[in-house]
Amino acid sequence: MASIIPFPIGECAFDPKDVSAMSTAFDEVCKALGLPADAATAREVIAVRIIELAKCGERRSTLLRDHVLREAEEFNRQQPAGV
Repeated sequence: MASIIPFPIGECAFDPKDVSAMSTAFDEVCKALGLPADAATAREVIAVRIIELAKCGERRSTLLRDHVLREAEEFNRQQPAGV
């Protein structure tokens, strides 16, 4: 399992259980989107979004994952064809 730790968590403290949930969500989103380990920019965007959601109070890995995947799906729908 990858860790969300290398990405900026900012000035918010998370307990180990929260970090584990965030890391699980991060891994599952990256896997679902088929992102390779070297897709640094995309992986950072995902990590930052998961951290933002956790800062707002969501700490369940499944809900973090589902929220980010829905946002990615919506983003892809809004892109012009052929892009």
